[in-house]
Amino acid sequence: MEAMSLPAESATVTLTASAVLFDMDGTLVDSTAIVERVWTEFAGRYGLDIAEILRTSHGVQALDTVRRFAPEGADIYALAAELGQMELTETDGIVAVPGALQLLDSLPADAVALVTSASRDLATVRMAAAGVEMPAAVVTSEDVSRGKPHPECYLLGASLLGADPSEAVVFEDAPAGIAAGVAAGIRTVAVGPNTGVLPDGVLHIPDYTAVSASVETGEDGRRAISLRL
Repeated sequence: MEAMSLPAESATVTLTASAVLFDMDGTLVDSTAIVERVWTEFAGRYGLDIAEILRTSHGVQALDTVRRFAPEGADIYALAAELGQMELTETDGIVAVPGALQLLDSLPADAVALVTSASRDLATVRMAAAGVEMPAAVVTSEDVSRGKPHPECYLLGASLLGADPSEAVVFEDAPAGIAAGVAAGIRTVAVGPNTGVLPDGVLHIPDYTAVSASVETGEDGRRAISLRL
């Protein structure tokens, strides 16, 4: 895959929030090898440009990618279901992104949401394979009518946590997801090597190994999460 240009690593900053929203693939869970195998199979079947598919499919619902690249006349719903079944049966090599487990353990459970373009079944399989506990608040492809980069998913995630978008933070790895977080009016932190060129104001971290969180309750009883990046 063509290398993406990344911004320089940000200086240490602290973000204060009441809710934290995470994408899954590439953000909490490293499933890169499986994703690339599945899309390579799809590209090979139809003589498509695998590099272009991989460049644009990260963070996007599989159905939207199939719709974009499948040849005219193809049954896109059947193809998406077939690819989804392939992904469900492959779990070898899935691991948590470095530092993700420790960060999640330090956050209040009721302040965390998973917001993914994957189906609920696939999210359950991959989170379990990586040893990451599924949050109580989850938004998957079945829960929205418009996938990333539309902000619907992140607005729903913040709503599930009872948080105003301005009081939340999103962690995302892919351009489509980063765009969704920004469009939702949520402070967005890009994670890993596949973020592309970032919008103004979006910070970048390689993983969570240098990220820490602390929780305080103010005199007014409001809880504040401080994320040190």
